Amino acid sequence: MNKTVKILVAFLIFDAFAVGGYFLYKGRSSPSREPAAWKIIDQAYVPEDDVEAYLKDDAVAKELLPVEIKNYGRDRKVLGRFKGVNYARPREGVLKAMTPGLEDWKLIDLRYTNKNGRRVERTILYAEVKGAWMVVDSGRLLE
Repeated sequence: MNKTVKILVAFLIFDAFAVGGYFLYKGRSSPSREPAAWKIIDQAYVPEDDVEAYLKDDAVAKELLPVEIKNYGRDRKVLGRFKGVNYARPREGVLKAMTPGLEDWKLIDLRYTNKNGRRVERTILYAEVKGAWMVVDSGRLLE
């Protein structure tokens, strides 16, 4: 074989291993979490974190129980599908830059029936700033 052809074949083999290794690494590096499941918040529900406690207290005060939630936590893939009033498909770095003092964030789907009997579904982005949780944005998840 010609020297140029040998170099080209060696280069293609090296590239195939490099690309294969990259995808193998990416497949193993991201934690495989099971999709979040819907939970029903009623009077007997015991919240798992501060945001769920806030949601339960708010629903009790507004007499909206039961409320269904799907807590995605800090899932970056789900954050990339979020489209709200203030953010569209944000990254974690964008949240940190646009929310001074950001310590933590969570994304939660919320479903309930309001006092008029209308079914309400929305996705809410919560942020912890200086130890307090607050609503940063409200919207929906894109497919």
